[in-house]
Amino acid sequence: FLSLVAEFCCGFFVILILGNFWFLAVLYLLWLYLDWGTPCAGGRRSQWVRSWTVWKYFREYFPIHLIKTSELNPNHNYLLGFHPHGVLVAGAFGNFCTDPPFKNLFPGLTPYLHIMPIWFGCPFFREYIMSAGMVSASKESVSHVLNNEGGGHASVIVIGGAEESLNAHPGSLTLNILKRKGFIKMALKHGAHLVPVFSFGENELFKQVANPKGSRLRNVQERLQKIMGFALPLFHARGVFQYSFGLIPYRQPIHTVVGSPIPVKQNLNPTTEEIDQLHALYLQKLKKLFEEHKSNYGIPAHKSLIFE
Repeated sequence: FLSLVAEFCCGFFVILILGNFWFLAVLYLLWLYLDWGTPCAGGRRSQWVRSWTVWKYFREYFPIHLIKTSELNPNHNYLLGFHPHGVLVAGAFGNFCTDPPFKNLFPGLTPYLHIMPIWFGCPFFREYIMSAGMVSASKESVSHVLNNEGGGHASVIVIGGAEESLNAHPGSLTLNILKRKGFIKMALKHGAHLVPVFSFGENELFKQVANPKGSRLRNVQERLQKIMGFALPLFHARGVFQYSFGLIPYRQPIHTVVGSPIPVKQNLNPTTEEIDQLHALYLQKLKKLFEEHKSNYGIPAHKSLIFE
């Protein structure tokens, strides 16, 4: 969905340049230059955009549910690790970029969904995603959110990133997380409490072409991901009037479970050992969260998370 909107925005910008409205394009480029740093400085959210009626229907289509397991004190800042990436990241968008799910369950907290910086280079599209509460996934941006002295900010980071979308097959429980420790370091530097979040059903929305590790397709996808910064999973789902083929996601329920916070004491210069120790604790809490709730959402008892 976001990709389609981005393509439309870029196409509209090209029309401005080639048409008789080139001066509007020039003015927008000037605005883009002056406003370039905003995605790393908290963005520019709009309560009006986040409350559009269309998002209510978007959440109800699957449907998307947000499950609270513990209180999050608004006097603290939090770093929420979202898993898994899936193809669409529908749970992250529906719960953290639209109102009122998060606001009702966690009053006093403002969520910021961090996404790849490349999206903020797209004309007009950047204005839309910032209005929904999305900000850059750069270190500068995460620091800006977590530096809020009064607390009440929640950075939401999809830990597995684009690479994990290549594992987004129905039934897959593989998470790319063992080498991803940057979010741990950021939490330590800012004293932000860590909160594991698991979105059950995220990988069930699309069927992806088989791409096991080592296959020719997977090698090409991984190479392109390193070059472009984002992955290109080959997927399909249903159409508008038929259920056999199309790009509309399947109507599969998504239950995004927010775990209990892991208290983190601020450490401006954490050692590698301290980072590894907190990372191990986070993995333990994430696995515990999954095990405690998997039976509620159709996951067989013998299946567990796979960390790689």
